[in-house]
Amino acid sequence: MADGPTYHRIADLLREEIRAAKWKPGDRLPSHSELADQMQVSITTARNAIQVLVTENLVYTATSRGTIVRNQEVLESVVTDSIRPDRPQTPHDIFEEIARAAGREPSKEFSAKMEPASPEVATWLGIPPESWVLARTVVQFLDNEPWSWEVSFYPRDLAEATGIDSPHDIPEGTTRRLADRGHAETAHRDTLVARPASAEEALVLGVATGTILLDHLRIGATHERVTRATRHRSLATGNRLAYELGDAEGTAVIRTTLANPPGSGSA
Repeated sequence: MADGPTYHRIADLLREEIRAAKWKPGDRLPSHSELADQMQVSITTARNAIQVLVTENLVYTATSRGTIVRNQEVLESVVTDSIRPDRPQTPHDIFEEIARAAGREPSKEFSAKMEPASPEVATWLGIPPESWVLARTVVQFLDNEPWSWEVSFYPRDLAEATGIDSPHDIPEGTTRRLADRGHAETAHRDTLVARPASAEEALVLGVATGTILLDHLRIGATHERVTRATRHRSLATGNRLAYELGDAEGTAVIRTTLANPPGSGSA
């Protein structure tokens, strides 16, 4: 190991082992106490070494599983797919479709509750502050790794009228549920910001406070009203968002071109 503080030298060693594929995505690194014993250092030194790798987004910590090596693959999400009029009917929401297309295993932690609208949420939905809204929260995982934190807000009357006030997740997704119940969204406004993670966001997503996130806000509406505001936060280094605008034929040309770059050997 190179010169420097002991915890940096241990982090350097673990980093090289990860890069050399001794530790693969999903593998559990030694616990703080195991690492301390192996390296003949204090638990504090071992913990500091692991924190260096957390800050670099090479690993994340899971309460029940310890320190896990992150998958470094960048996942592309075409965020306009969920609102395409020709989107194929499937029993899965857009997150599961994206994950399975990438060969990853999706899972979720879901919760829902009625709560008073904050001034920010009230502005998004165009309702009086403190009005009741349904907040549907989903923490999404890929291969058990935290991937995103999504919270969607709906006016109470709309949530009750369409059945999305269910205490359970909706397999086909709320966009389809709204459409099926006569509230198909016809317009969307997306805002995307890259910013440091707060302490709460860091805890949920298994990253270090200050890690750069993609904060994506989508507001949807029918011709009559705003239907929802969805806030989706994910790790910037592991995600790439794409938009596809225009007709189906032109979109197909772009997709085919990107799937068959020059020299790839594909017809």
